[in-house]
Parts: sequence; C-alpha cells; structure tokens
Amino acid sequence: MQTTGYTKEIINELQKVLAGIDEASTENLVDALLASNKVLVAGSGRSGFMAKSFVMRLMHIGLDPYIVGETVTPNLEPGDLFIVASGSGETPSLVAMAEKAVKIGATIAAVTIHPDSKVGKLADIVIEVPAQAKADGDSGKSIQPMGSLFEQSLLLFFDSLILKLMETKEIGSQTMYGRHANLE
Repeated sequence: MQTTGYTKEIINELQKVLAGIDEASTENLVDALLASNKVLVAGSGRSGFMAKSFVMRLMHIGLDPYIVGETVTPNLEPGDLFIVASGSGETPSLVAMAEKAVKIGATIAAVTIHPDSKVGKLADIVIEVPAQAKADGDSGKSIQPMGSLFEQSLLLFFDSLILKLMETKEIGSQTMYGRHANLE
C-alpha cells in the first residue's frame, strides 16, 4: 500500500474512534475545566506528549494549567481538576497519582480506553476513547502499531475541547496568540 492509502485508513480509524466518544461525558469535562481553580494533567510516554500540548492550549485560553512532573507545577488542592490521559488506565505511576488526588479531594477525569481500569474507577469523569490499546496490537481495531490510534485520538479530542472552551468563553485565536510565548 502507498503512504496515501495508509493515511486514508488512519483518518478513517480516527473518525470512527472520535465518533464513539460520549458527548455528555465531554460536556462534564468542559464544565469541570471551567469550574476548576487549577488544572493538572498527567500522561506517560506518547500520551504524555499529547497531554503537554493540551496544557499549552489551556494556558492560551487563560486557564491555570500544569503538566505533572514539571518543576514549576504547584500542588494539587481541593477545587482543582486532575486529568489523567492513559490508554490502559493501569500505568502504576498514574494510578498512584489518581489515588493521591482522591485523598486530596480534587476532581479527577480519566481519558482512557478502559473505563473499568484502576484510574477509570477512581475518576469522577470518565472519557472512554474506543481505540486500540498498545497491548492489543493485533486486535484489528487499527492498522497502526501499539497505541498510536489512542494517542492521535487524544490530540484531536483535546483540540476539540479547546474549541468548545473557546466558544464558551468567547475567546478567539488572536486573544490566544496574545498569550503565546514571546521569548522564542
């Protein structure tokens, strides 16, 4: 197959996965984002890269977001939102963070393939992304290796949340650009 054929198949896979995300859960996450004091986001590996891009855009729209693990990330407190991006929902470090977030009293959102995972069961809001998990590489859900479909879906899902937040807050791209890094 030519690369354009692979690209078309990847786009078809993404359309199918993103169409399967529950809109009511998404609205709950938007509401939680708008109601939170701070937003802390965690992910591991490639999911972590998608989380970082989401945090950047949250900052551009004027929220108070942080990526867990950075030296400038403050403590999590009640009234904050903790978002975990994890395909499996079983990554030990992310499970431990979610358990601690429960004890702190923060709102927890899980964006995962497996809503019945440890992280999913700890979460107040669960966004199920019906993609292929990295351990299910031969599941037939994707032509792509490992968790690529989940990670790509994360990026697009997070960008759709940004668009919804922009609409709700009546913020345009030019306002966001005013918050873009200027020491580059």
